[in-house]
Amino acid sequence: MTDLVIVLTTIGTDGADELAATLVNERLAACVNVLAPMQSTYRWKGVVETVSERQLWIKTTASRLPALEAPLAVLHPYELPEFIVLRPDSVSAAYANWVGANV
Repeated sequence: MTDLVIVLTTIGTDGADELAATLVNERLAACVNVLAPMQSTYRWKGVVETVSERQLWIKTTASRLPALEAPLAVLHPYELPEFIVLRPDSVSAAYANWVGANV
């Protein structure tokens, strides 16, 4: 078991790289993967929306989640940003240590 977690969020295609850099610069994440543009369809306030977004995979530690969640809500342009926490069953000790040392 490790303290490493992955937080998923989506953001419009503009601003994804800047958000990723801010999270790493502020040591809220050791690494953020910004995936290729994708199309998301969802219901928001009773209306079905379809937008172009990018998925962010934010590598951090469970102990840093409280420090990440509040600023992410402020920095994120969405009224309700996605914040899904994945807890890997297995992570190499070397990678987990690197993440821990960089947040």
